Amino acid sequence: MAEEPLTYSVAGVDIDSAQRSLRNVQSDIAASHGPQVLGGVGGFGGLFDARFEGYDRPVLVSSIDGVGTKTKVAQMVDDYRGLGADIVNHCVNDILCQGARPLFFMDYFGCSRLEGNAFTQVVSGAAKACAEAGCALIGGETAEMPGVYLDGEIDVVGSIVGVVDYEKRLPRGVVKPGDELIGLASDGLHTNGFSLARKALFDVGHRSARDVMEDGPGSTIAEELLRPHRCYANAVLTVLDEFPGISAVAHITGGGLYDNLPRVLPPNIQATIDRRTWTPLPIFKLIQSCGGIEDAEMFRVFNMGIGLVLVVDRDVSAGVVQRLQQLGEHAAVIGATRVGASDVQIV
Repeated sequence: MAEEPLTYSVAGVDIDSAQRSLRNVQSDIAASHGPQVLGGVGGFGGLFDARFEGYDRPVLVSSIDGVGTKTKVAQMVDDYRGLGADIVNHCVNDILCQGARPLFFMDYFGCSRLEGNAFTQVVSGAAKACAEAGCALIGGETAEMPGVYLDGEIDVVGSIVGVVDYEKRLPRGVVKPGDELIGLASDGLHTNGFSLARKALFDVGHRSARDVMEDGPGSTIAEELLRPHRCYANAVLTVLDEFPGISAVAHITGGGLYDNLPRVLPPNIQATIDRRTWTPLPIFKLIQSCGGIEDAEMFRVFNMGIGLVLVVDRDVSAGVVQRLQQLGEHAAVIGATRVGASDVQIV
């Protein structure tokens, strides 16, 4: 009997399946396109009209990041719906720290063998998040690599390009002693710290992803861990236009408040944060108790309930907080700046 002819599909890569999966999300992708997108997805490169009306000196701002091991939690419960929003919103928030408005986004979906359900959920979620942020999903890459990724594994990465007027780029003005720090609430872990969270909850704490949270709204551990990364762009771009006293923005990602806030501070300015000004979400408390993790390590790894920090002149901080709340954000003054080494003190 003759052996089956060797094909790419036999080797583990199904081109036809990839094309079918892409067709399933074409309408969601197209919905993120505005008049600046020239042509649809499918070319060798995405085309974007680079005329920026209303900008005196437009500066492009780019960033790239990945969802990381949050994908492992999604795999545990076969729920990939939030991962597309995760990567888009993470990237949007990163360029927001330069004051940039997002223009277009590109995604990478890697796997061992393409499973249409996971792919559709991720890319559809990314396209919808792009549309909500006023950003076009202009292209991407789907990579089946058996032998590189384990069966059932996926990898989600994204890159973004935005624009800001040179005179409005952040940080702007001078961060000075006495400025106030406004914290915007996160929706959970966002896209950072999942290696420690999984170790604490599942390996040390012997919890299941489907266990119901003892202290919480009745959701499961997986549901809390998989809450999508919050996008702050629409609210923060609004207050940046309305309040000239905002001098810097820090996205609180891997490294927590300790590592991210100093990235926008001068060498002679220290940030002091009062941890009593907000209450971390129950999922952070559960991770800490299951893993026996010290406070300093929790604040170094996780956002602990603060997803973004604005450095604001004291005279306008009350108005900024009020406006952010009107725009749907949970915002509060969580600390202030003073003369000192460029680091963070949490008290």
